[in-house]
Amino acid sequence: MSLTVLTHACRLRSLCRLQRIQSHMMSSQPEPEVLLQRVGRAGVITMNRPKVLNALNLSMIRQIYPQLKKWEADGDTDLVIIKAVGGKAFCAGGDIRAVTEAGKVGDPLSEDFFREEYILNHAIGTCKKPYIALIDGITMGGGVGLSVHGRFRVATEKTLFAMPETGIGLFPDVGGGHFLPRLQGKLGLFLALTGFRLKGRDVHRAGVATHFVDSSKMADLEQELVKCPTVEDVSRVLDSYQNQSSLGSDKPFTLEKHLADIDRLFSADSVEQIVDNLRAEGSEFTTKQAETLSRMSPTSLKMTFKQLQLGGALSLKDVLIMEYRMSQACMRGHDFYEGVRAVLVDKDQSPRWSPSSLEQVSEQDVDSCFSSLGPKDLVL
Repeated sequence: MSLTVLTHACRLRSLCRLQRIQSHMMSSQPEPEVLLQRVGRAGVITMNRPKVLNALNLSMIRQIYPQLKKWEADGDTDLVIIKAVGGKAFCAGGDIRAVTEAGKVGDPLSEDFFREEYILNHAIGTCKKPYIALIDGITMGGGVGLSVHGRFRVATEKTLFAMPETGIGLFPDVGGGHFLPRLQGKLGLFLALTGFRLKGRDVHRAGVATHFVDSSKMADLEQELVKCPTVEDVSRVLDSYQNQSSLGSDKPFTLEKHLADIDRLFSADSVEQIVDNLRAEGSEFTTKQAETLSRMSPTSLKMTFKQLQLGGALSLKDVLIMEYRMSQACMRGHDFYEGVRAVLVDKDQSPRWSPSSLEQVSEQDVDSCFSSLGPKDLVL
């Protein structure tokens, strides 16, 4: 083999090796956690962490918030759509494990995450342009905050909605104290305390979603929405798609036959009274709800009861300021860390709450969770 041919062969091998390395480096680069794109006249936010059910973390919040404000002020953007990839979850909640690890060691993430998440929730709730959340899949906790304050929320047969925070020593935050008391009767309080899960069309029937559309039609719906110049056009398109959907329409609302009981039994002056009411009623449904409440953090239940009592008369802004105070009380306390350990880390589902009973949680304990943080209060 001549020297020229040998040199050429060596170069070729080196080039191939370089291409393989570059290809590997490109494939190992992390996917962006959130995609922010202009499509037609719409700003489109796509959550892109399907392996962790699109859990919301601080870096995603820090990308979404400035872009949302930019689109709101931009004359070329008529509406904002938020959706997710993966087909299983819209957003299953905030990145709670990272927050607990930070809280244990006094890392500022335990303050920054809640503060910046609530600032984003407020921006969604006050957005001057139509904000449309396509909640196709699991929508819990932080995912509720990304959707429920917007003008339009579109559920599908895959939607699973819940605010299960009392089971991990937290409370239904992200503005839960604003939207939950505004649902029909005592439904919001029931959902907040028990973490009851609503599925599919029931998410619309409960008033959490504004529309219901078949999951298979969501791509077509989005293609039409990005062309909508006005809020009236958005409404018309959403109504049209909803009218085409018959999935699950033959079945009544899961809670239909229980709504009157929920209104009656949850119209109480305390969580203890609600539990007594449920046990005294003695039906299969009420006994099950009493058992559910017995597993929740007693402190969380009492905080949540007061949160919704107060939140029903407050603006979203004032609710979020209140909830930030509550979040930091949870960071200082015991039950949040214990709840996350039992449910998400060790998964033994046996949290050891402290205090361990409702009777041991005093009014003073609860009131202290709502106290001003002075210069550390949330500013909106």
